[in-house]
Amino acid sequence: MLMYRLKPLPFIGARTTIGYYTRNMNLRIYAATTSQGKLRDFRTAAQAHSLKIEPLPGLGTIAAPEEDGDTFCANATLKAVYYSRFAPGQLVVADDSGLEVDALGGAPGVRSARFGADAGLVDSPDAAGDNTDVWNNIVLLQRLAGVPAAGRTARYRCVLVTARDGVTLETAEGSVEGVILEEPRGTGGFGYDPLFYLPALGKTMAEIDLETKLSLSHRGRAIAALLPMLFA
Repeated sequence: MLMYRLKPLPFIGARTTIGYYTRNMNLRIYAATTSQGKLRDFRTAAQAHSLKIEPLPGLGTIAAPEEDGDTFCANATLKAVYYSRFAPGQLVVADDSGLEVDALGGAPGVRSARFGADAGLVDSPDAAGDNTDVWNNIVLLQRLAGVPAAGRTARYRCVLVTARDGVTLETAEGSVEGVILEEPRGTGGFGYDPLFYLPALGKTMAEIDLETKLSLSHRGRAIAALLPMLFA
């Protein structure tokens, strides 16, 4: 039997509030992502609430669906529904997230992970590692060249969707506002984190520790929004 007590706490950009729970069992959720950065964020947030988030077994052998949605919610939903069919009876969570830059009309948006590739910047076949983040950041800086600081406002947005056996269960969202710098700072994080500046902290996402990041990041807020839905 699950016992829980909800205590509302404000989360800017999240659609609901986090709850405090006592429970006599652990809940396991399978994440439909191969991104080590996302898995690290998911696991760190989940540990504080006795949840286990693990990569979907055999994910690397499953052909990925075409992410042709025009919103984060559409892509997260199609991934959650699709991958949940490969784990009968299990709870599967998928996310779609990215960067929205006001000066670029909300771009790169759903194309955040492929921003560089869309511009023709990709690794050569003999590249030593994956430089996708580098190419994406280069294109972002090129597109914002000459835009003053006041016009470089942006936000990270994340939508999480859970599904079981091909049926959508819950949807949660989180976001965080920031400014795009003219050059990267920090060595932590991934994606656009070295360019995403948080004025209230005076640091980029790549300069803060993981615990702080999850307390205010788009993904951390989306996870916080999702938790009370799972135990409602």
